[in-house]
Amino acid sequence: MGKWKDKAEFKNRVYHFADKIDIPVNSLALRPMRNKWASCSTNDNLNFNSELLELDREIGDYVIVHELLHFRVPNHGKLWKNLMTAYLGDYENIEKKLKTLKTKVDFISL
Repeated sequence: MGKWKDKAEFKNRVYHFADKIDIPVNSLALRPMRNKWASCSTNDNLNFNSELLELDREIGDYVIVHELLHFRVPNHGKLWKNLMTAYLGDYENIEKKLKTLKTKVDFISL
């Protein structure tokens, strides 16, 4: 898939999936984050680690959908897994790639 061109391309992808999943987005930011790939709040605010811009778009899609689904499903149970599959297909392989990346961010809080 290749890397992201810029922040605008990444943000457009977030809005694409937000529309598809029917999630309102109040604010969206890309910024350095020490120990997470993304976070969301009950006020419909989304933050993504700017390091994602250096990674393959497939991984970015995974993190985007993962975070957006937490607005609907707070845990990683069966419903969340079914929705991940519905939106990304074989998301588990993408998750494995993300876990094996050598980056500054540990896979601790997705």
